[in-house]
Amino acid sequence: MRSLDRIDRQIIGLLQENARRSNKELAAAVGLAPSTCSERVRRLEDSGVFRGFHADVEPTALGIGLRAMVAVRLSRHTATDVDRFAEDARAMPEVARLWHVTGADDFLVEVVVRDADHLRQLAVSGFTTMPQVSHIETSLVFTEDGPPTLPDLTL
Repeated sequence: MRSLDRIDRQIIGLLQENARRSNKELAAAVGLAPSTCSERVRRLEDSGVFRGFHADVEPTALGIGLRAMVAVRLSRHTATDVDRFAEDARAMPEVARLWHVTGADDFLVEVVVRDADHLRQLAVSGFTTMPQVSHIETSLVFTEDGPPTLPDLTL
């Protein structure tokens, strides 16, 4: 990956704030011609700086009433068990994000459900029935601060 200059960093910051910003607006904000700005964005995409552009959807529009974090401990830590759990969890439509972590828990799983009954069903009939799982602990998400904006730590 090529090194980022000041303008690249400005473009990244602006697109993290609003990925739908027009190229013309973006170019004006960073002081470039639109064609030059478009080329920079394309190079950033091609070099893998941008992993994608996403729509921020209102959860209730999709029937989602609750979000929760499920901390999962596996009974064994073989590569096969870790991979199988991750594969099975990703196959659940309620799983929004999955992190393999260090510490007391092996995975943190963000789930979205209709309501408390749906969460209970997911816990009892989903996670605890997986042979790799020895323990789960569920925490409800009250609020979210919005999509993450990553700081530039390369400076």
